[in-house]
Amino acid sequence: MHEKAAPPFSITHELIVITVEHTDNFYIDADGNFSGITYDLVNEFARELGLGIRFMFFSQTEDALAALKKHQAHLAVGLDITEEDSSNFSLGPVYLHTHHQIAFNIKQYEPRDIYQLIGKKIEVPIGSTHEKQLKKIKLQAPELTWTAVAQSSEDLLAKVGLGEISLTIADSLHIKKASHFHPRVKGAFELDVSVSRWIFPKYTEKRLIDSASEFFKRIMQEGVLGSLLDSYNGHYHQLSPGDIYFFKQKINTVLPKLHRYFNQAERLTGIDWRLIAALAYHESHWNPNARSPTGVRGMMMLTQETIQRMQVKNPTDMRQSILAGARYLQLLKEKLPESISEPDRTWIALAAYNQGYGRIIDARALADRFMLNPDLWIDLKKTLPLLSKTHFSSAIKYGSARGAEAVTLTESVRAYYEILKNSTTERS
Repeated sequence: MHEKAAPPFSITHELIVITVEHTDNFYIDADGNFSGITYDLVNEFARELGLGIRFMFFSQTEDALAALKKHQAHLAVGLDITEEDSSNFSLGPVYLHTHHQIAFNIKQYEPRDIYQLIGKKIEVPIGSTHEKQLKKIKLQAPELTWTAVAQSSEDLLAKVGLGEISLTIADSLHIKKASHFHPRVKGAFELDVSVSRWIFPKYTEKRLIDSASEFFKRIMQEGVLGSLLDSYNGHYHQLSPGDIYFFKQKINTVLPKLHRYFNQAERLTGIDWRLIAALAYHESHWNPNARSPTGVRGMMMLTQETIQRMQVKNPTDMRQSILAGARYLQLLKEKLPESISEPDRTWIALAAYNQGYGRIIDARALADRFMLNPDLWIDLKKTLPLLSKTHFSSAIKYGSARGAEAVTLTESVRAYYEILKNSTTERS
């Protein structure tokens, strides 16, 4: 863990951060907490400095930049700044490139260029980067109209999926994420690419800017930034529209009958019931009588060894299988080295659930060999598939394994988990 440093600037207890209300990568999650890559980064920076954090929200980028220019905060995040404006501020390092796309409903006509946006019902978040993009497009297509609303890109993508509006603009990764919850949402053509970076007042103390630069240098070198990006976006290419469609059907028809067992498993292990349910769905599609050619069976597809270890009397009994699978996952999480933190700890435990703990030891050894971080899921994703290659047999202890299957399971469970979190929030 990185040691706390003394605040490198003239404040004693809090870092004041400006942002806009409907920026991408900074939002309220399903549990009502601040979330997103932008939030996590600035929160970690403040934590390292031993400071609290206070956010100032503005509805318009212009107002946020004006407040920053007056030194009302130490930095701003989530703002799109023009080349002309950049001369009035100090800029931190680029940490993310964002591809902006037109999002549409596949039941409607797909626009091919900006002129086919004319006459469509378009909504974008007020004061957002996307509103600025439409203003630029209007210079080429004067008849273009849209409505700027006090809603997030996530909300507007949902409206596109429901057919309530024709189009919106969003980050390509957000569009991919939205398609998991609203399968009719798809990205059309790309408008442009922007960069994410922190913005400081022009005459900020050099020590603050240097501290931020060192922070980004460290998290890039240690793989923390890549792991963070993966935690939000890495699994959204795993499921097909068909996978999503059938899963959402079973959420409505099958899950209510199983809900009490997943809740019991959460109380027993402390693992979110939705993650356990996602794992169970990937393993058996919530079929208690499922059986694989290799002999694993039941809702959690337990091996004979795990059945004996967990003292399961009847592996086809739904309650017994779910509780045993959850307890086994908990044991795997506890067995992992203390150096592995969440959420990587959970993702790596899922991979161990699929291929066994020994395969994780081998994948970690290969990560060390290739100068990767064995504590990060984003790096073990690269080495697990190598376990099936004879070329690496001399470097591993437990022999050849279908490591790629462990990656597939983990990424699929992560995707199902996100869908469940979204679906159960909608019901509550």
